[in-house]
Amino acid sequence: MKTLEKTGKTVDEAIDAALAELGRSREEVTIEIITMPSKGFLGIGAKNAVVRVSAEDSVTAYAIEFLTTIFKKFELDVEIRAIEGEEFITLDLIGKDLGILIGRRGETLDALQYLTNLTVARHFEDRNKFILDVEGYRAKREETLERLAKKLAERVKESGKNISLEPMSPYERRIIHTILQSDDQVRTFSEGEEPYRKVVIAKKK
Repeated sequence: MKTLEKTGKTVDEAIDAALAELGRSREEVTIEIITMPSKGFLGIGAKNAVVRVSAEDSVTAYAIEFLTTIFKKFELDVEIRAIEGEEFITLDLIGKDLGILIGRRGETLDALQYLTNLTVARHFEDRNKFILDVEGYRAKREETLERLAKKLAERVKESGKNISLEPMSPYERRIIHTILQSDDQVRTFSEGEEPYRKVVIAKKK
C-alpha cells in the first residue's frame, strides 16, 4: 500500500494532488482528512488542508512509482496522469521544459516506455501495456508516421522493392500497420528483435 500526505487551500485541492501523483480515482483510495483548512483572523493563522490518501498496489501505481523515482534522481518535477484506454494505459507526463524526456525522434521517451513495461512485467502477471506521452508528442508523431507511411508505400508501388523503416516501438509499428492495412497494393510486416524490431513495406503480388 502506498500512502501520501498532501496539502492544499481546500480539502478537494489536496485530494486531487494526491490522486494525480498516485494515478488513481477517488473510488480507488482511502482518504483521511488530517487538518481542515481555516482562513484565520484577518489572514493571520490561516491553515491549509492536509489529507492522507492511501491506495493498494496496482500495475498502474507501480509504473508511476517507477517513473517518479527516475525523475526525482534527475531532479525533474513531473506530474504523471494515467489515462485508461481499451488496449493501452497512457501515462501523460506533465511539467515545464520536458522536451529532454522526448529526445531525438522520441528515442528517450520510447526508452523510458520500454523500461517501464519491462519493469512492470517482471513484477506483475497483468499484461497491461503503457504508453508514455509528453505535451501531446504522440499525436504529433502519429501524424508524421502517417505521412511517412503513405509516402513510402507509393515508393514501393513504383519500384516494387521492399522498404524497411527505422526501428520503432510496438505502439508506433502498429500505427504504420493500421495506416496501410486498407491499401490493396502493399502489405506490411515486422522483422527483427526488440528493441530493434522494424516495419517492412512490401508490394503485394
